[in-house]
Amino acid sequence: MSEIRLDTINNKYVIIAPERLHRPNLQNYTKRKEFNPNCPFCEGNEYMTPNEVYALRYNEPNKRMWRTRVVPNLYKAVQVELEDISQRDGIFEYKSGVGAHEILIDSPCHDCDIYDLSALDVENWLRSMIIRIEDLKNDKRLIYLSIFKNFGQNAGATQDHPHTQLLALPIMPKKQLAFLNRNAEYYARHGRGKIEDVVHNEIKAKKRVLYIVGNFVSFCPYASEYPFEVMIAPTKNISSLNKCSREDIIDLANIIRMTFIKLNKQLGDFDYNLYFDIAPLNLNFETEKYMSTIDKNYRFTLRITPRIYRLGGFEVSTGMYINSVEPEYCARLLRGD
Repeated sequence: MSEIRLDTINNKYVIIAPERLHRPNLQNYTKRKEFNPNCPFCEGNEYMTPNEVYALRYNEPNKRMWRTRVVPNLYKAVQVELEDISQRDGIFEYKSGVGAHEILIDSPCHDCDIYDLSALDVENWLRSMIIRIEDLKNDKRLIYLSIFKNFGQNAGATQDHPHTQLLALPIMPKKQLAFLNRNAEYYARHGRGKIEDVVHNEIKAKKRVLYIVGNFVSFCPYASEYPFEVMIAPTKNISSLNKCSREDIIDLANIIRMTFIKLNKQLGDFDYNLYFDIAPLNLNFETEKYMSTIDKNYRFTLRITPRIYRLGGFEVSTGMYINSVEPEYCARLLRGD
């Protein structure tokens, strides 16, 4: 039986419609590519990328012997060199495209996804993000940082070698700004953040929970937009990755890796999007009123959204998703019940 569920985090409805499970709209997964000697992200081809801005390595910059590398995106959406300018043109307005757009090369391995990496490799991946968060925070023009990963053509990937993107902006996207506002109102009424209560209720219900490791839980959200969608969140208030302790990073790496291994077991090599939602980098007129309590009421989250089905006109026209697989069923499969 279909249900219309409210996603309390994003304040939007999702239709859970298991009757549509067998409709002929499955996407073909992207097959893994063999090593490409001309891959710019592979070890030995460092000269094919812009000079690195950070690397976890055992050698001099822009040479071999590294575990992760961060380089400017050659096809950047925004530019750090620009001056931050705002203009109006009648009813229209715009800002200069100032910002930072970087590529984090997850590992030297050309065909290794997260479930192929060791726990230490995943730790290195997370620690590299933290280094970049701390550095980008120093540019006070930058307010919001999007950390995301597109894996496979169905998820928008244009390079086969696994990598993660960091895109820092001088504005807050409307979706994230709206959540900050709803979360602040919720905290004022209840003395708790919204994600805190979502996590508490998911752990209490148990039926959608996959793992609890240290201060982190992974679960299939109540109002999942995608089949086999997974959220990973702290079980205590940690507003951003760079607020994690050393032990937290170890636990987070383990729960991410374990979750991906379970997804791979059920889905095989699957295309997906992955993204972090973290607290704003800096104050501006949009974020100023939220920052004094951000560490008390905000928790960063990680979402993994397998791209199994194509989106249709309903999703595009309404922004409301139809999910043909109940999250409770997905959780049972992933747990191996």
